Amino acid sequence: MSDFEFVFALFGLLLGLTLTEVLAGFARAIEALIRPGNHHRIGWLTPLLGLFVILDLLSFWRAAWTGRDLVSVTPLWLLALTGFASAYYLAAHLLFPREADDQTDFDAHFFRVRRIVIGVMLALLAVQLGWYASIPDLAARLVRPFPLILTGILIALMIAAMTVRGERWSRAVMLALVGRYLVMYLL
Repeated sequence: MSDFEFVFALFGLLLGLTLTEVLAGFARAIEALIRPGNHHRIGWLTPLLGLFVILDLLSFWRAAWTGRDLVSVTPLWLLALTGFASAYYLAAHLLFPREADDQTDFDAHFFRVRRIVIGVMLALLAVQLGWYASIPDLAARLVRPFPLILTGILIALMIAAMTVRGERWSRAVMLALVGRYLVMYLL
């Protein structure tokens, strides 16, 4: 077993739990929606935020493969990766209301948690970019025009998603965030 395989077993478990948390939130939302006497409004914003977290996590999972030869089994690596994956889990845990009956309008919940969830995601991006910048071979890839443009767009959209006012603008920004990842995956 390589160092990467050993370390990624723990990391994969934590990221898997994060995906499970997001999917469980989607399931709770759907259950609330189909419950007899439903008085819930799911809206677009919280589901789009959930989709963004999933796409971002998958993007990181794929990016981790890039650095697989640099991973070693040390306490620092284990601590760093556990902290990183735990931050993803924190963001996922906050995405959907814990009890659907406590929150009948999921868009209102989005406005309550978006700065925390997206702020965590932005911090994770900064950590990831910082780590890449510290490795000469990976740093060279960061300064190419296409990755710079995609990263700049991602950062701008994340900041906009944290700060725009109103449901319409928030929906447009969240759709752009999700769309950016979908376009990136198709290229």
